[in-house]
Amino acid sequence: MHEAAQTRTPDTQLFHDVFNASPIGIAVENLDGHPLFVNAAFCSFLGFSEEELRHKHCVDFSPPEDAEKDWALFQQLRAGSIDHYQLEKRYFRKDGSLVWGSLRISLLRSHQPPLVLAMVEDITEKKRADEARFRHTAIVESSEDAIASATLDGTILSWNLGAQRMFEYAESEAVGKSVTLIVPPELADEENKIIETLKAGGRINQLETVRVTKTGKRINVSLTISPIKDASGRTIAISGIARDITERKMAEHRLRDYEEAVEGAEDLIGIIDRQYRYLLVNRQYLKMHNVTREQVVGHFLSEVLNKEVFETAVKPKLDECFQGKVVRFEIKYSYPTVGERDFLVSYFPIQGVNGVDRVAAILHDITDRKRAEEALLEMNRTLEAQGSSLRSGQELLSVFVKNVPAAVAMLDRDMRYLQVSDRWCSDYLSGRAQVVGRSHYEIFPDLPERWKEVHRRALAGETLRADEDRWDGQDGTHWARWEVRPWKTPEGTVGGILILAEDITRRKQMEQALSDMNRRLIESQEQERARIGRELHDDIAQRLALLAIEIGQVQDCSEKPSEVRKLTHELVERTKEISSDIQSLSHELHSSAFELLGFEAGMRSWCREFAERQKLQIAFQSHNVPQLPREISLCLFRILQEALQNAAKHSGAKQIEVKLVENTGEVRLTVSDSGKGFEVKAPGQSRGLGLTSMQERVRLVNGTIEIQSKLMRGTTILVRVPFKSDHTAPRSA
Repeated sequence: MHEAAQTRTPDTQLFHDVFNASPIGIAVENLDGHPLFVNAAFCSFLGFSEEELRHKHCVDFSPPEDAEKDWALFQQLRAGSIDHYQLEKRYFRKDGSLVWGSLRISLLRSHQPPLVLAMVEDITEKKRADEARFRHTAIVESSEDAIASATLDGTILSWNLGAQRMFEYAESEAVGKSVTLIVPPELADEENKIIETLKAGGRINQLETVRVTKTGKRINVSLTISPIKDASGRTIAISGIARDITERKMAEHRLRDYEEAVEGAEDLIGIIDRQYRYLLVNRQYLKMHNVTREQVVGHFLSEVLNKEVFETAVKPKLDECFQGKVVRFEIKYSYPTVGERDFLVSYFPIQGVNGVDRVAAILHDITDRKRAEEALLEMNRTLEAQGSSLRSGQELLSVFVKNVPAAVAMLDRDMRYLQVSDRWCSDYLSGRAQVVGRSHYEIFPDLPERWKEVHRRALAGETLRADEDRWDGQDGTHWARWEVRPWKTPEGTVGGILILAEDITRRKQMEQALSDMNRRLIESQEQERARIGRELHDDIAQRLALLAIEIGQVQDCSEKPSEVRKLTHELVERTKEISSDIQSLSHELHSSAFELLGFEAGMRSWCREFAERQKLQIAFQSHNVPQLPREISLCLFRILQEALQNAAKHSGAKQIEVKLVENTGEVRLTVSDSGKGFEVKAPGQSRGLGLTSMQERVRLVNGTIEIQSKLMRGTTILVRVPFKSDHTAPRSA
């Protein structure tokens, strides 16, 4: 070798020096692809010595798919159809790590036999940067949030698809324009302050404000804006994310409207948690108890109410409501301001994440009604006992009706008014000055036929009652509690009827408001699930993906001990697994298959995904399933999720059957397993399986749920939900 070096010509020596000093890897190969000469850069690039490389083949260093592409081109080079080619490919280093190289191959025809010159430039850093940039671009473009960047004077530099959807401006319409394009005129000062804060290196974090779309629509947004800095730390631009929170704001407004309605109610209203503490009470409750809000909210019922009343009368009813039932009962209670009063108490379960966790209570004062009923009953007994000796009985009854503090009407056998109470006039005869002597049916021409039948039966001697009755009149829907009883003449014959009625329309409206709140809570939970799903997928999962790239870049440090590379590789793999798990969780919370594929196909797809994750076999069958309203399809979808999760967790079964069919105006969902089973107990004793949540969901769509299970004989859950049949509606399949 030394002797050969002494015989080199100046040109040969120059070529040799350039060959060895080149920062680009160079190899001279024969037409079989075996290296003859390699320079130091090539050895460094792959981590092999020159001697080791001479015993390798040119495609030994690459993954199979890259090696196939390279060798196919090399074959064309050998055949003389091409004299050079270029491609980017991956190489395995000696330590097993993977790097990228830009390969240029040329055929040296002047040499005999012909040789091949291979030049490889290390482009690993460029590839990783490109990958990070492409992934970052994909994240930005796939986000449902509006993401944009701008100069320090507010000129828009970039505008993603989320921004186009949210603000309705195309990218070409926004880039180059001022950010004031979407700022309402009255918020110009706010925008100036934002710019000044960012210029100073500050950050805007989740600022809730208003922006305007191209069509003039105002939307509520949450803004997070950060400065973009150069290598020296100088702020050179800004980037921001806008999230549409209009729906959340509307929900907050609805909640405030509800709270105002509760505060203005004449009934006593409260919300109670599972620990029997007050979470909310209205002004009327505080007034009747003569206490402040601070003395009630956060305190236990036993501290506010009479302890004996709480233990014997209130707590058992609350426990019944916590099992998912609507509970109504009457109770007497003494108040410091007004003394003893009679109340109709209504308890409503409020569904939380883990079942019923709160109860809404409405206390409706029925003292006047109860006293009127008792007094009327006593008068009837007196008149019947006095008989014909009391000739003025009818007049006495008429005077009583006139002055009773409840809604009472006295009518003759022809259903003509003989007397009415002041309360009857205020509740049912508003604006009518003269009613005595007029027919009840003349004043109420749209009275339901069923009520006329009640009147006929009362005139025949019956006493009839209804705790709740709906009446759709000309001026809207009314609710009443009523009692109809005959009154007798001194001779003992039926002279007509007495109607005792209580207008409970306001109470029913309040109950409906509480029921709507229960429904809105579940809807809010669904919206929150969707929001969390988007957060996990669009934000956390994608940030973890970027983190995986950054961890991978640790491999590019100047010192590359094999242990560090091995650890880094493990960290990258674990990070990818976390990202995958979070994406699976996002599908649990907000299944894209359900939204994109439709109800039936979405359920089938979710069963397949769940079976793969849990290593189960799920046989999904469906037949003749119609297109259903969203509230029904979502209810069934959530029950399917809950049932399968319960089966996977508790049954021990590896095979589960799911059936979804339509049958005579109702859709049926059946989930069956042949696992361990359990003893079906009262609903309140089986909340651990999420049955209360299922029951509440089914109740809200007027359906029924049946649970059949026995120890070691499996479990079957059958849900039936009625729907309005429409043969013209397309099938969801």
